[in-house]
Amino acid sequence: MVRKAEHERRAELIAATIREIAAVGSLDVTTSQIAKSAGVSSGLAFHYFKDKDSLFLAAMRDIIMRYGMEVREGLRKAKGPEERLKAVIHASFERRNFRHETIAAWLNFYTLALRSAEARRLLHVYQQRLHSNLVHDLHTLVGDRAPDVARRIAGLIDGLYLRYALDLTDDISHEASEHVLHALAAECSRSSGNPETIISGGRACPMNAIAKSQE
Repeated sequence: MVRKAEHERRAELIAATIREIAAVGSLDVTTSQIAKSAGVSSGLAFHYFKDKDSLFLAAMRDIIMRYGMEVREGLRKAKGPEERLKAVIHASFERRNFRHETIAAWLNFYTLALRSAEARRLLHVYQQRLHSNLVHDLHTLVGDRAPDVARRIAGLIDGLYLRYALDLTDDISHEASEHVLHALAAECSRSSGNPETIISGGRACPMNAIAKSQE
């Protein structure tokens, strides 16, 4: 039998962590449960990660890293500030970043940040990068309002994660992106005085879907 390399074992444990937390819906899982799901011994899991929080933080670093790769790829292809803003927003709701398991991990990450300084630091890094990416191109469209608009758009992105946490219907990633794009278009229209949307969206009234019954 070929022995797996350390990075492969770590990757399996990280994947199992995300999977098990999503299945339970909270951080109330043990390292032993995660190790069993990954097909490794508890001892090996503790060898790589000192405790469950360390394992979960490693999983969140992996999620944030993959999200960052999506953002950079989108920005590389984009032309002009509008396309760059679209790229950042679409990356936030790209299918791999917006699947049920990843959403569950993000929700529990915020919970962990309430009691873990390391989780708060990592969350701050993510928030600062998102804010910086938005502000960079918003300056061209809304001028000095860019930091405030960026905070509202980032808050909407995070809020939609909460909104869709229990929504397992198809194509919610596209719907979520459309809500943010419409909000961004409204912000840009306010600055230009142009009633037409600057960044196009699909739905005539994006609030209709948000207001739908959740029963």
